[in-house]
Amino acid sequence: MKNSTMVSTTAEHALRALVEMATISHGKAIRGKQLATATGIPANYLSKILSTMSLAGLIDATRGCGGGYRLRRQAAGIRLCEVVELFDRQRWKQRCFLSSGRECDEAYQCPAHEAWARVRAAYNEFMESTTIADFVPPGGGRRELVKINGN
Repeated sequence: MKNSTMVSTTAEHALRALVEMATISHGKAIRGKQLATATGIPANYLSKILSTMSLAGLIDATRGCGGGYRLRRQAAGIRLCEVVELFDRQRWKQRCFLSSGRECDEAYQCPAHEAWARVRAAYNEFMESTTIADFVPPGGGRRELVKINGN
């Protein structure tokens, strides 16, 4: 079956890694291998994702004894759209539902135009208003994440 999620596998992995980091006590770090095991993300793939998020200022990466990865900002201050845009630069453009590859056009509306516009608006609202903290249980414990792509 084709990947039918609205974000790439890389963006999904990044979100899962951030949620896992948010479950750790504030100020504590998690080693890359531990994070890879906890999230089920291949270590080499995760390393590249973490590097991108570090350069973007979402996480801190510290080498050596006591080092690892930690959130740079509070989980409540990291919106999903910030993370997804790092990896999915073409963030759900105004693509036409029935004419893939073409942008929606008010002048030449496909039969799904109005309904698809509502779906896009709801998706964008979700991405803008939801933060990493919304996926962390009260008290910071772990919650099993749904692995959308089977990973």
